[in-house]
Amino acid sequence: MASPVSEQTISVTINGEVYEQEVEARKLLVHFIRDVLDLTGTHVGCDTGNCGACSVTVDGLLVKSCMMLAIQADGARIRTVEGLAPDDDLTPLQQAFNEHHALQCGYCTPGMLISATVLLERNPRPSEDEIRKALQGNICRCTGYWNIIKAVKAASGQEVE
Repeated sequence: MASPVSEQTISVTINGEVYEQEVEARKLLVHFIRDVLDLTGTHVGCDTGNCGACSVTVDGLLVKSCMMLAIQADGARIRTVEGLAPDDDLTPLQQAFNEHHALQCGYCTPGMLISATVLLERNPRPSEDEIRKALQGNICRCTGYWNIIKAVKAASGQEVE
């Protein structure tokens, strides 16, 4: 009988940089990103997949990183909030969040930005209903969502009331 694997070496590309690291088999991707790689923009909110604060993309798919083991990401291309604006300039979406007051405490912001970025990459001019649907997996306890929706609309070049 084979003994269980307790650690495994994985290789991931995060925001364009390759990382090869030994990781505990039980370590969640969010903790690997934050605690091992020190990319702390991805937040830990609920550890149950409900709040969306830990959202990242894995091979282009929106993923709640608290629901995925790091070893499952072996060989994957991952994008975190730090990778949205690699030149340290704000993206149009980040600028719109700032201009439309779409953040208050900021805790949900990384997950909202990742989710909205994925939406805008797939649908550059989403309707308000499409924006709401794309963000429904992200919880914000401060803003009431209206300013977040306005920011996404503005980033897509739409008129904002």
